[in-house]
Amino acid sequence: MSIETTELGVLAIIAVMALVTLATRWGGPFLMSYVRINPRIESFINTMASSVLIAILTPMAITGDLGARLALGTTAAMMLILHKPLPAIAAGVAAAAGARYFF
Repeated sequence: MSIETTELGVLAIIAVMALVTLATRWGGPFLMSYVRINPRIESFINTMASSVLIAILTPMAITGDLGARLALGTTAAMMLILHKPLPAIAAGVAAAAGARYFF
């Protein structure tokens, strides 16, 4: 499948992506409105978020540069110390910025 990359083709791609995003954003809550939430499903939903996060961060930890690794390590350490995500994320961003500025 090929789509022409003229202005109309780019607009068509953006429109399709917007529709798919809208369908997934609205479709999830719509489908979940038919599911009865029991403790097993609630546990699945709670652990799914951390699984997705780990799936995103693990390749970055393995193949990332010094800034990415320092950001991940700093964020994890600050999260263990502070137990608050926002300061931990801010420290991770600062660590990545510092590593990329100095190295």
